Amino acid sequence: MTATDTGRGTQDRDGGGHDDSPAGRDESRAERIDRELMELLNELRVALPGVQFLFAFLLVVPFQQGGSRMTDFQRDVYFVTLMAAVVATALLIAPAAQHRALFRQHDKEGLLRRSNRNAFLGLTVLALALASAVLLVTDVLFSLPQAVVAAAVVAVLVGWMWIGSPIVQRMRDGRGR
Repeated sequence: MTATDTGRGTQDRDGGGHDDSPAGRDESRAERIDRELMELLNELRVALPGVQFLFAFLLVVPFQQGGSRMTDFQRDVYFVTLMAAVVATALLIAPAAQHRALFRQHDKEGLLRRSNRNAFLGLTVLALALASAVLLVTDVLFSLPQAVVAAAVVAVLVGWMWIGSPIVQRMRDGRGR
């Protein structure tokens, strides 16, 4: 194993396979993978209640008295929001489901890669669901121009906080990608 720009560390001189990560950790590759998988699963425990709450809210909207008075545009936005919430929920739950389905298959590194990809995609689709929900609610309560502005602000804010800012930080730290 060689040092890479991903911060994985190097193999120690005696070939013991311990990482000398930038954080000063002295852990084996297996320990690092275990730790990273646990960190990812803990992060998903934070995201899941939010997306589940949004999904639950969206499930009751059509059955509310005002649901039948929605315009075609609002129904379309509702559908996009509902589908985005469903896909985000599926992607954010996938790591736990795959972990359970692949229990004792000795491929935690593959599971970690897939889970990281699912989590990132899930958060991306969740951002779409959040912006779409703001678009829908603001259009119902105020006007379409206000709704478009509000949804755009939410999309830019979430995009910056979840993707833009971490990318800038990685570039400052010299880790690239």
